[in-house]
Amino acid sequence: MKNSSHFDFLVVGAGFAGSVVARELADAGRSVLVIDKRPHIGGNAYDELDAQGILVHRYGPHIFHTNGERIFAYLSRFTEWRPYEHRVRSVVDGHLYPFPINRDTLNRLYALDLDEAGAEAYYEQVRVPRDPVRTSEDVVLNSVGRDLYEKFFLNYTRKQWGMEPSQLKAGVAARIPTRTNTDDRYFTDTFQAMPKDGYTRMFEAMLDHPNIEVRVSTDYQNVKSSVSAGHTVYSGPIDAFFDYRFGRLPYRSLRFEHEHLASVEQFQETGTINYPNDHAFTRITEFKHLTGQEHPGTSIVREYPQADGDPYYPIPCEESEQLFKRYEELAKQEPGVTFVGRLAQYRYYNMDQVVGAALAAVKRLVD
Repeated sequence: MKNSSHFDFLVVGAGFAGSVVARELADAGRSVLVIDKRPHIGGNAYDELDAQGILVHRYGPHIFHTNGERIFAYLSRFTEWRPYEHRVRSVVDGHLYPFPINRDTLNRLYALDLDEAGAEAYYEQVRVPRDPVRTSEDVVLNSVGRDLYEKFFLNYTRKQWGMEPSQLKAGVAARIPTRTNTDDRYFTDTFQAMPKDGYTRMFEAMLDHPNIEVRVSTDYQNVKSSVSAGHTVYSGPIDAFFDYRFGRLPYRSLRFEHEHLASVEQFQETGTINYPNDHAFTRITEFKHLTGQEHPGTSIVREYPQADGDPYYPIPCEESEQLFKRYEELAKQEPGVTFVGRLAQYRYYNMDQVVGAALAAVKRLVD
């Protein structure tokens, strides 16, 4: 059905949302045109070999983790996996500490010798009770108190979001646990792994179907009047779809500074190091930790949050949520269009959550 002049479905965006939707529709016998304004598939999860032959994530690190066996099994159709448990350190006063905060963090930072019960008692002693818990500041103060909040969270949040933690919804900080044990994994999900040959290869396998045609470097705004399709599945920014009728939804963007170190085999001890209080960047990721690749050199990326640029993170505050609801009402009334994905639903989704949302959307479309 490729090169058809009419398609059952037009799918806008070739990231997780669009690619999963396209494959499911194709498997159900529908003809699908997938377009993406970027010159590649995979969305922000796109990876490729850099000039030195190291597999890098062009849009920052993407670490796959999920508790959803169904989600993991679904993606396993399109990739083999490399087991990988992500670990992060945070730099505070020139020293590296496990993050999320655990018992080792407390013992090293404060020269203590706490056991698990002692760590729990310590948190209880220093916490600043907040009731109700409405903001990210409330969450952290209520959990670990002011000193840990100021050392690990406050300035990182300011850099990452360009806002005070007191302005952000509680869910932002609630994503980061506080531990009384010595588990230094960033995630504790049942399934933690990286696509063995990279994300792009996984997306290529997903979109490799006779019912799917893919066109990259293709902007929806430029082709929406010329493409003939029975239904559109849209995974781009919802405000852009409606030509910013109520104004622009706020997004946080990122600038990535990639660097190859030819004479360095390993740059840092874990995949990611956070810099909450130093530098304009928030973190450095070294890709060989993630991929397991062997190479005499190494490639890293520094992330600089910024207000302008491609939309990466919907900003979870009350004002943006109210604005999104106005667009959501328009979306409900839009005939022949389904909105799905982080930008289309204005949700701070993890990758597995996007896959779940896409599978649910297709079920509604084909049932």
